[in-house]
Amino acid sequence: MLGLDQGRSGTVPTVAVRSHPPRRLAVVAVTERALAPLAAAAARSGWLVSAVSAETTEPLAMSRLLLEPTVDAVLAGAGDPPGGDERSGLDELALVVAAAAERRSETTFVLAGALTDGLARFGDGHDRAAEVVLAPAAATGPGGAPLRDLLTALAMPAGESRLALGVAAATLADVLDRRVEIVEIGHDAGLRAVAAPGAGGGSSSLDAAVVAAAALAPADPDDAVIDRVLGWSTLPTDRHRVRDGMRELRIVPWADASGDGAAFRLAAARAAVGRLIEATPDIDLAGPPDLVVAAGGTWAVAPAPVVALALADVLRRPGASQYALDHAALLAPLGAIPDPVERAAVLADIADDLLAPLGSVVTPAGLRPGRAAGRLVVHAAGGTSEVELVPGGLELIDLAPGETAVAEFRFRDTVRLGTRGRHFAIDVAGGLGGLLVDLRDVPLRLPDRHDRRREQLDAWQSAMWGGARS
Repeated sequence: MLGLDQGRSGTVPTVAVRSHPPRRLAVVAVTERALAPLAAAAARSGWLVSAVSAETTEPLAMSRLLLEPTVDAVLAGAGDPPGGDERSGLDELALVVAAAAERRSETTFVLAGALTDGLARFGDGHDRAAEVVLAPAAATGPGGAPLRDLLTALAMPAGESRLALGVAAATLADVLDRRVEIVEIGHDAGLRAVAAPGAGGGSSSLDAAVVAAAALAPADPDDAVIDRVLGWSTLPTDRHRVRDGMRELRIVPWADASGDGAAFRLAAARAAVGRLIEATPDIDLAGPPDLVVAAGGTWAVAPAPVVALALADVLRRPGASQYALDHAALLAPLGAIPDPVERAAVLADIADDLLAPLGSVVTPAGLRPGRAAGRLVVHAAGGTSEVELVPGGLELIDLAPGETAVAEFRFRDTVRLGTRGRHFAIDVAGGLGGLLVDLRDVPLRLPDRHDRRREQLDAWQSAMWGGARS
């Protein structure tokens, strides 16, 4: 019992966050070369992106895109200074964008790089309901961060859950003094946030990206999305059934969430994580994180070992990490606490109950196929267990939540496991999924034929489900 007076419950401080469907951004530039970094910055800033260049698109078609009612904002950009291939078409692009802005006074227009020189074409702004925003070029700052930050601020309103989740990642890194990565797959978008504690008591570092294309169930899944889900499916199916399944998942996300429905969701989740990782190649982990947190309702349909395996299937990096689940979806609301000191105090106070431990995942790389790779000895409080390491397989060792152990690896050949070597002693922590030793290829190589690929994936996953799909 909290001992709260019912009549005064309204005085209790509360925090609340909410996710919003992504909005559409039209991105235009003179050349394809100039368009690529603009579109990449927008894609990881929470926008659904439609991108065209004057190099491949006629002015009339570009105008149609800019005037499309489903477009919520426009980003027009160039290099600063513009490249030689841009200069001749810069004035024409500015005229097309200015004409569209005149007809769409309610739409925000962002001018990046050298295109800001044409601001006079947009008038004094007094007759516009929305702003004309000046922005740095996509190449300004490390990885174009200034433009990405501006686009993120325009994409998402205050109280957006994914912005708060990024803040929570940074605070969690400081509280735990560990490098933290959060991978969130939601209905409308995905988030990847990587945070490291500050050195010498300094502020933590944070690199976060919100990717609309990494939604679990995109509104209009194209062939690339369907092929990726089909590639992760363990069910006998075809492209048409996968497309229907993705559309049903979009309409009724929690229907048929057990049995084959759960397996289908995990295939869609793996595909979404793959799109999230591809959209964020500039996020530098500087080695595997100490803690990987799975967030979002996507993961609620599967047992703990399956969730850990799903992430390990796609992240594919050599090293050792602990995995956990934001099971109560509390990280985002706690990240919305405005006072950083209070936020850190709350997270520290409930850190032991905040995340459900999935276990540890150890992934060595560089194993030679065809023979035993070595041996693993796990030294735990309850005793010692020994396992022979066979390349291409998975080893699941029982290690309960709260239990710690030392995993001693002795390999026949030199491998990569954080560093290069043959003998490693790694501190590991238990969880609902125990200790998972992943001896498969890095990156993961799968058969090209769908039937053989499906059999291989099912062989890896079936033991992890433990009858939960029946």
